Amino acid sequence: MIEEEKNNYSVFHGLWTLASRELKKWYKAPVILLLSLIQPIFWIGIFGKAMNLGSIFTGTSYNIPGLTIPKQVLDQIGLEILKQTFGTSDYFSFLAAGMLSFIVLFTSMQSGMSIVWDRRLGVLDRILTTPVARGNIIIGKVLSAVIRSLVQATIVLVVAILLGMTFYPGINPLDFLGVYAALFLMAFGLSSLFLMLALRATSWESQMAIMNLLNLPLLFTSNAFYPVKSMPYWLKPVAYINPLTYSNGVARGLLLGISTNLGLDFLYLGLFALILSTIGIVLSWKYLSK
Repeated sequence: MIEEEKNNYSVFHGLWTLASRELKKWYKAPVILLLSLIQPIFWIGIFGKAMNLGSIFTGTSYNIPGLTIPKQVLDQIGLEILKQTFGTSDYFSFLAAGMLSFIVLFTSMQSGMSIVWDRRLGVLDRILTTPVARGNIIIGKVLSAVIRSLVQATIVLVVAILLGMTFYPGINPLDFLGVYAALFLMAFGLSSLFLMLALRATSWESQMAIMNLLNLPLLFTSNAFYPVKSMPYWLKPVAYINPLTYSNGVARGLLLGISTNLGLDFLYLGLFALILSTIGIVLSWKYLSK
C-alpha cells in the first residue's frame, strides 16, 4: 500500500516538475513575461475599443429632408438593433467576453513550439531517459500552457472592466468560476491539439506555418466578433464545431446574461479536452522516441 502511494506520488510529482519547468521559462524571463502581460492589454485596449460598433448605432444624428426624428429616439432604435443582433446593447462587453477565448487561443498555440525547441536542443532526449511517463511530457506542457492562458485571460478581463465592460445585474462568483472552467477546458484541448501537431516537427518554421494556418480560421469561424445567426449558411456548420464558439457562449451567458445552452457548451468543451488530450497521450507513446 505504501509502495503504491509512493508510485502515485512520483507520477504526479514528475508531471508538475515538467509543467513548472515550462512555467519558469515564462516568469523567470523578464522580457518574455512583460510582453506576454502587455499583449492582452493591447488586444482589449486598442482592438476592442476600435471595434466598438455601439458608436455606429448611437450618438449620431441623421438629417432627413422633411422628417425630424429626435436623437433620443434614434439612439433607442440603435440600442434595440444591437440587442436584437448581439443579445446585449453593449457591443464592447460582447466583444470583451469573446476576447477571453481569443487570448486563450493565441497563448495555447505557443505550446507546440516548446516541444520543437526541446527536440532541437536535445532536452527532449534527456527527458526521455528519465522514468517519467511519455504521456506526462505532453500533459505537463499542456498544464503550463493552460496556466499561462488563464493568467492572460484574467488580465484581459481586468482591463476590459477598467475600459467599461459591464456584467448582467445578477452576476455572482460562481459565474466567474464557470467562465474559468470553460476557458480551462478549451485551453486544455487547444494546447493538446497544437502539441499533437508538433510531435514530429523538427523545425520551428513548420510549426509556425501550422499555427498561422489555424489561428485566424479558428478565430473568424467562431462567434468571437458576431453571433452565429449572422453568419452565412455555409459557415454556420463550421462555427458549430469550433470550440471557441462554445467557450464564448459560456462567457457571454454567465457574464452578460445572454441566452445560451450551458449544458451543451460544457459538454462539448469537456469532450473536446478529453478526446484531444487522450489522442495526444497515445501519439506521444508512438512518436516520442529516444
